[in-house]
Amino acid sequence: MTTAPTRDTVVPRLAMVGIFGGLFAGYLGLTAVIPVLPAFLRDRHDAGDFTVGLVVTVTAATALLVRPVAGALADRYGHRTVMLTGALVVAAGGLLYLLPLSVPALVAVRLLLGAGEAALFTAGAVWTVALAPHHRRGQLIGLYGVSMWGGISAGTFLGATLQQVSYPAVWALSAAAPLLAAGLVAVVPTPPRTAPTGGGGGLLLRPALLPGIALTFGAAGYAGLAAFVVLHLDARDIGHGVVVLSCFSAVYAGTRLVIGHLPDRLGPRRVAAWCGVGEAVGLAVVAVAPNLPVAVAGSVVMGVGFSLLHPSLALMVMNRTDPARQGAAIGAYTSFWDLGLAVWGPVTGLVAAGFGYPAVFAVGAACALVAAALAVRIGRPVTTPTEVRAG
Repeated sequence: MTTAPTRDTVVPRLAMVGIFGGLFAGYLGLTAVIPVLPAFLRDRHDAGDFTVGLVVTVTAATALLVRPVAGALADRYGHRTVMLTGALVVAAGGLLYLLPLSVPALVAVRLLLGAGEAALFTAGAVWTVALAPHHRRGQLIGLYGVSMWGGISAGTFLGATLQQVSYPAVWALSAAAPLLAAGLVAVVPTPPRTAPTGGGGGLLLRPALLPGIALTFGAAGYAGLAAFVVLHLDARDIGHGVVVLSCFSAVYAGTRLVIGHLPDRLGPRRVAAWCGVGEAVGLAVVAVAPNLPVAVAGSVVMGVGFSLLHPSLALMVMNRTDPARQGAAIGAYTSFWDLGLAVWGPVTGLVAAGFGYPAVFAVGAACALVAAALAVRIGRPVTTPTEVRAG
């Protein structure tokens, strides 16, 4: 006898198109300015390296602070409302680029964009989980991340291309794409909400704490690879570090598309632990690589491991959190990613300066093993039998 599909077994495809498409378009607009801002700041404001770095990266400050708030607001007022607001804030930031802004004003605009990005991403992530069948939540979290990275890739490419036309053309794209995102989000039906019960924001963070710390340690390897693999391979007279980064990115996305269901099928604790080990092995291979094929092989192994680490840990957070409070929990969890990049960026720089480039990848590998150990330590959810099997 065949069981008819139900809301609990069928993915709402049109809703996912709106949410994933909205995320893609929003990040396209956000990142179109990234390859353009350094040249703009030097051309128009005679800015130095410190100012360039500050303007480009300051969005992480508000994103780190706003993600838990955005998640809590999504729990209270609805995922679509908060995601739509985030898209409109990002669009407003894009329009502000068109004004003759001073450097302090540009910093303020970038802070605003960080808040919009946090609302856009966090509300959409929890909305995705709320709409997904239980047995496919981990897979759809992973595909949600692929939509984000796709938007980042397209945005940086289009921004660099439009820079050849004019700066206003880039600013126009950075406003138009988030408006398209808002339109896509707006047509998705409003999901039912469960009213939050009880209080205690401190307790709310508990399900996100250990997975978030594990994510912070997992971010160390990515920070090291992104910042130093080109210099590392150049120092070894191998070169082609961009090829290694490109392979990592391709494998990262491909893994989620092909085997993104593994956290649901095998359990997120097991997958997260093995992903941490895989990331560590890949980083160790890159550290000692004597030639380009070995370095590429290391990036492939790291890409497979790192790809499923985040969705596995996120699924653990969701499994251990009251459904009415999952927005704030996933917001708190994703803040640990921002924290990890903020910490490991300068730390890996100090390691490279003091001990050489291979040490950067050795430290990243050690941190990935810590992430794996933390994943094993996270207790199973004590909710429904289905969730216990998934944990």
